[in-house]
Amino acid sequence: MKLDTPILRLPSVGSVYANRLRKLDIETAEDLLLHVPSRYIDYRIKSAISDTQPGETVTIQGKIESVKNIYTTHGKKIQMGEVSDKTGVLTVVWFNQPYLIRNVKKGMNYSFSGKIDWFDRKKALVSPEYEPLDGKTQTLHTGRLVPVYPETARVSSKWLRGKVVLTLSLVEQWLDDFVPTDVLARYSLIDFIKALESVHFPETPEEAREAKTRLAFNELLFHHLRSLMRKKDWHQIMTANRLIVDTDAMKEFINSLAFDLTNSQIRSINEISEDLVKDSPMNRLLEGDVGSGKTVVAAAAAFASFINGYQTVFMAPTQILANQHFNTLHEIFDRFKVRVSLVTSSLVKKDLGKTDIFVGTHALIHKKIDFESVSLVVIDEQHRFGVEQRAHLIKKTENKGTAPHILTMTATPIPRTAALTIYGDLDLSTLDELPKGRRPITTWVISPAKRDSGYEWIKDKIKKENIQVYIICPLIEESEVETMRQVKAATVEYEKLKEIFSDMNVDLLHGRQSAKLKNEVLDSFKKGVTKVLVSTPVVEVGIDVANATIMVIEGAERFGLAQLHQLRGRVGRGSIKSYCLLITDSHSNVVFTRLKALTKSMSGFELAELDLKMRGPGEIFGKKQHGFLDLKIAAWSDTDLIKKSRSVAEEAIENPKKFSKLLNKIDSQNIVPN
Repeated sequence: MKLDTPILRLPSVGSVYANRLRKLDIETAEDLLLHVPSRYIDYRIKSAISDTQPGETVTIQGKIESVKNIYTTHGKKIQMGEVSDKTGVLTVVWFNQPYLIRNVKKGMNYSFSGKIDWFDRKKALVSPEYEPLDGKTQTLHTGRLVPVYPETARVSSKWLRGKVVLTLSLVEQWLDDFVPTDVLARYSLIDFIKALESVHFPETPEEAREAKTRLAFNELLFHHLRSLMRKKDWHQIMTANRLIVDTDAMKEFINSLAFDLTNSQIRSINEISEDLVKDSPMNRLLEGDVGSGKTVVAAAAAFASFINGYQTVFMAPTQILANQHFNTLHEIFDRFKVRVSLVTSSLVKKDLGKTDIFVGTHALIHKKIDFESVSLVVIDEQHRFGVEQRAHLIKKTENKGTAPHILTMTATPIPRTAALTIYGDLDLSTLDELPKGRRPITTWVISPAKRDSGYEWIKDKIKKENIQVYIICPLIEESEVETMRQVKAATVEYEKLKEIFSDMNVDLLHGRQSAKLKNEVLDSFKKGVTKVLVSTPVVEVGIDVANATIMVIEGAERFGLAQLHQLRGRVGRGSIKSYCLLITDSHSNVVFTRLKALTKSMSGFELAELDLKMRGPGEIFGKKQHGFLDLKIAAWSDTDLIKKSRSVAEEAIENPKKFSKLLNKIDSQNIVPN
């Protein structure tokens, strides 16, 4: 049996079980073998019956002397039996498992593993795992480190163990290590076949760790390889318009800005400029903290496109963010006569006129817009778009076989090692410093008991300093689109807060409002008319009001650190001291540790590192982001293994002959999940 054999062709796996296994992402023999245990139960201690003591977890082997059902006064069944060995007799007890009477046969020898306890004033083995011995030298469910797997309805770990051991025996002749032995020795990695056997049925915990490390290495290695091969293909197959980056014109552009660029902004502009002069299209990610100035870096790239006579397309995930970019770009380019147009779903084509920079949301894809000569596509918060949406926009902007340069941006910083894994096919530029003059935001974690005094303090701040406030309603459920439950919760909170701040203008913002109403609400807030803006997390990106200096986040424990940091980044944009209040009723130490990190750090990269270790990247970006890499075996916190696997992937690309077995796996079958 080969690794790509459908699971349905395994003995005793019919369509019913195949459908159940699909819920665990198991569709082939390979998938089953890479469905690794989440933990192990240690049943290695074997004991004679006379030596057993209450509180011990042991394995005993003996003959069933009797087994029967006993009915309790409440009508429930207890299964009680006796097992004997040369040293004595022990009571064995199960609860509400009447089928055991048929399975456990009197007079046969069994292996039992479980905890010794007291039952009916007697020493007993309570709810043990069991299996018949039948002359077996090796047990599967008892007397060893027993694997426990991620399960689904009616697919137990016991059932999975049986199928894994069977599958290993059937595919063994087809297994071959695809990583050269010198590479394995270099990184102290065990053989692949040994790893598959040991991850499921290890002799020791150390053996299990070594096996999991090897399989995690495989998973990361194949991801890096796919990314690097995509990157290689992109540069070899695609052709772009080579731009001439006029140094004097670029200096004039930078000098025209009303602020000084940071060193990392200048470095990123230079990295992008080096890409634009090549005839293979740029494919670069600009990663930066909240407020680090990504838009102006993208504007510099758009300016290079403009002075070469080409257009730029700038796509954002929300209308709020698109509006913000439009306003920023319009202001930046005003003196250079660069024509910036905002594309909305209601726009009529003839209203566009001649345009140098198109700014919009998905409307850029769906509207019938004639892009005449696009040389640059900027995609902001790119993880919020599907792979197909990104590809559609790139395809739409291609011209006579020439692809545009691609700059993607994210305000969700993640550690560089993880970024190279998640976005391995992109070149990376990082904005790791904030513009001068930004003051740190004081952050507090407070309990609901202090909410009222907090509101009184806010009222006083508004009256004395004429500042403005955001109040963010709790995230009720993780969802790509705002749910009606969240809208209703925000509406209820809004009504309460109107009473609390009765002598001030309070307004409500959420994603289900019409574009017209949203714009009116935002306009009122930007003009300083609205003092308190109650909102769902829709304000996470795209709102820039320098006079807003207090951010209150209700139900803070429901947000990831990265999202809390994004929300906090809506304040602290002016010269006035800013504050963030994280309100939580959780008493969890884990939650408190996470939230306390925000009070100590203003670095999105530091917070992302912590979120990555504690909750994984799905929590940094939100659980349902498009095309996001989901590691099944490897851990994001294992930066050392990530670096090693990337190094081997790069070596394989450079030396395909040496790594021919590995590269063939990419084409023929995946030895790790996608």
